[in-house]
Amino acid sequence: MSSSPSATIQDLVARQFGPQAEAYVASAVHAQGEDLEALARLLEGHGAARLIDLGCGGGHVSFTAAPHVKEVVAYDLSAEMLAAVAGQAARRGLGNIATAQGVAERLPFEDGSFDIVASRYSAHHWADAAAGVREARRMLKPGGLCVFMDVVAAEDALLDTFLQTVEMLRDPSHVRDYAARQWRAFAHGAGFTVESETPRRLRLEYGPWITRIGTRPVHAAAIRSLQEGAPQEVKRHFEIEADGTFTLDTLTLVLKAV
Repeated sequence: MSSSPSATIQDLVARQFGPQAEAYVASAVHAQGEDLEALARLLEGHGAARLIDLGCGGGHVSFTAAPHVKEVVAYDLSAEMLAAVAGQAARRGLGNIATAQGVAERLPFEDGSFDIVASRYSAHHWADAAAGVREARRMLKPGGLCVFMDVVAAEDALLDTFLQTVEMLRDPSHVRDYAARQWRAFAHGAGFTVESETPRRLRLEYGPWITRIGTRPVHAAAIRSLQEGAPQEVKRHFEIEADGTFTLDTLTLVLKAV
């Protein structure tokens, strides 16, 4: 991927993910997981709800939610990603999924437009995550639910630096993985109460991880060099395997609009 010197982070995200849209729809690591299973359970009994999948990517939150709610809006910056999601929704017979394009920090919906907001593996690409969380709150009806699922950074500086570095090498549109305390601050600042926090671990196979996003060979080599030369604390925490496969921390936050 090439970019001009004046490219914004939104330009980088669109250019990075647009060509990989079908790969993300087909991605096994994105299509499954305990967090999606928990989301499906949470949505039981919300058959009249309108839900927005904020930064929908390959659409797996939308596909999970659609059987449980009245309407889903799959919202993303990438037109190619939205087209792939719409195509997959049609193939699955999910007629209650609509698509809309834009950025998370400025949403083209009126206050209180949704009953539920859900977002998975998207916020670490947002130019201003706090603003995105505030927009999520603005769109929710009083008492509405918001579910964020994302990779989280460790409080330890060494672990945090390693994580952010390999993320950026893999994908130049990466902004930041936030620590759990930062997520709580975003939530409280936006007017949410934290209903629950569920930490998990996510194992990522190195080959598919870099292939899915089209990582440049020079950057892939740099990631492997960093992994091989990492101190024991880093290798132990991320469970770095011989082929580069490793394990990340994730967090699901269920928030309530107050």
